[in-house]
Amino acid sequence: MKKVLASALAVAVASLVLTGCGGEEKQIVRISHSQIDTHPDHLGAVAFKNYVESKLGDKFEVSIYPNATLGANEKVLELIKQGSVQYLVVSTANLESFDKMYSLFSIPYLFTSEEAYDKFISDPAILKQLGVNASTDGFEPVAAFTAGTRNFYAKEPIKGVADLQGKKFRVQAGPVNVAMMQAFGAAATPMSFGEVYSALQQSVIDGAENNELALTDQKHGEICKYFTYDMHQMCPDLLVASNAFLSKLTPEERKIFDEAAAEAQKVEFEAWKGSIDAAKKKATEMGVQFINVDVNEFRNKVLPLHEQILNDTPALKPLYDAASAANASV
Repeated sequence: MKKVLASALAVAVASLVLTGCGGEEKQIVRISHSQIDTHPDHLGAVAFKNYVESKLGDKFEVSIYPNATLGANEKVLELIKQGSVQYLVVSTANLESFDKMYSLFSIPYLFTSEEAYDKFISDPAILKQLGVNASTDGFEPVAAFTAGTRNFYAKEPIKGVADLQGKKFRVQAGPVNVAMMQAFGAAATPMSFGEVYSALQQSVIDGAENNELALTDQKHGEICKYFTYDMHQMCPDLLVASNAFLSKLTPEERKIFDEAAAEAQKVEFEAWKGSIDAAKKKATEMGVQFINVDVNEFRNKVLPLHEQILNDTPALKPLYDAASAANASV
């Protein structure tokens, strides 16, 4: 209850309008994310803040709320739709329940390389297609942040698909993730990111799936000593903006905010490159072992899901084809 009240108070306080020099009122623009303040997502948010305030500092002040200070992403999305929070950095998996277009990235083995993935999510035309339902969703994607590849990590080594059988793994919320785990013969346990450490500690789950930063930033490597490179997904974090906020901006202001989003993407991509090597080094010092496996064994188990997902959501087909084209181009 204290945490809920604190989050509500933070939003309420942040909603107050500041008075700047010359008596002009400044609007507080809130950015929420669930990572720590050294994560590339946060560095991207800082770049966004600096750009906006350098151009429109007399009108806007940007406040960043890291580490799920304002609540889990699913809750903050409701605040985004209401307009009480203006920006959120959120995984595409968390957006699936709002709009099936975002389930694209949950399709396992959609990309054949990180180069193809990075090229795809950096394309403004792709972002526009993803946000085709923005007017009804209540939010619009304005930038994509890379989040590397998602892999399994657990208390026991995962050297093949057979090692997943009967195990309970935390996944991000979304029906595609649940179907993927079922195809692997494992049990999916959706839960918010902030609950994973205690769930691992208490053996509610046997493992989780994410990129290497989860081992160090969230200290999951203290419990899970085996990280397996099965590379089942490449899901970006999206910077989404509240329609209620965007609709009140002048064309000139909107241009600045969009430029700030592009700058945030550039900084996040650059920060990501060095963060993985550092995380692997730190995780190794924590006693984590990194395991390479036959990726095709894992891929073959879930490839039938591609057709099933496209049949369920035909609107994904153009984006799916564009992802295939990106794979072929690198």
